[in-house]
Amino acid sequence: MQAEEISILCTDGYRLQGTFFGRQSDQGYLPVLLSPATGVLQSFYFKFCSWLSAQGYDVLVFDYRGIGKSLYGHVRDSEALLQHWGERDQAAALNWLLERTGQEQVILLGHSAGGQMMGVLPNHRHIARAVCVAGSTGYFNGMPGKMRITAKLLMKGYLPLSVRLFKYGRAKAIGFGEDLPRGVALQWRDWCSKPGYIFNGLGKTIMQDFHQDIRFPITVLHATDDWIATAANVQDLLRLFPNAPRQAVSLRPQDYGYPSIGHIDMFRSSREKLWPIIAQALQGHEKLMRSAA
Repeated sequence: MQAEEISILCTDGYRLQGTFFGRQSDQGYLPVLLSPATGVLQSFYFKFCSWLSAQGYDVLVFDYRGIGKSLYGHVRDSEALLQHWGERDQAAALNWLLERTGQEQVILLGHSAGGQMMGVLPNHRHIARAVCVAGSTGYFNGMPGKMRITAKLLMKGYLPLSVRLFKYGRAKAIGFGEDLPRGVALQWRDWCSKPGYIFNGLGKTIMQDFHQDIRFPITVLHATDDWIATAANVQDLLRLFPNAPRQAVSLRPQDYGYPSIGHIDMFRSSREKLWPIIAQALQGHEKLMRSAA
């Protein structure tokens, strides 16, 4: 089945653009909702989605509001907040995938930010399990020394300054992903400034909190050379879900013949030897996952 461009209507009337990859074999797997990282276009994941559909999965990937094909007009005019990507966008994409496939539940495959906001999804009970690739809180002080300084300069200096001057986060100019709506950029800065990430917005701009209610298994896959999703920041994320079965799996690039993996390369075709490990996690093969670690 060819990739199909689709449209997703959110509860507030915002329309997202996504791509659906129908399964190429009937393995009986639950469908997969692939939620992108901050500032990463859905097209970045297409080769992986195509591979995953060949393994027997229905897969939906999409652009968050204010990003890629879900941006209408100039990014400076977008009123998107980072919390909207979870509360509204992921929730709507999940509902679309349920309706399309006729399933009761899906598997959430979240890349970085895509796995950070499960606790604010009002329909989280329709998630059977979550696999978070490079999932962590991104807390500045959980990063190694030089990278901590770089992150603080970027997030506390450059991004807020660009918002002040241009009314949006000019991330693309410095090779840090797509340009970001100002509300996204500023919440991103605020949430990464303290432990707990999205917890820093609870009771302020976020009024619904489901972290305590989540009981589906959560697996985090992260590379040992990832300076954002460090072991400390991964644990900082997992502690937010005290009632869920949780595990973290560290992948060393040299064990797979790669010079690096980092924060985003796990989905690149140049790192396709890692894709079966993601598939094992999607299937909930804990023993295989631990041996892979």
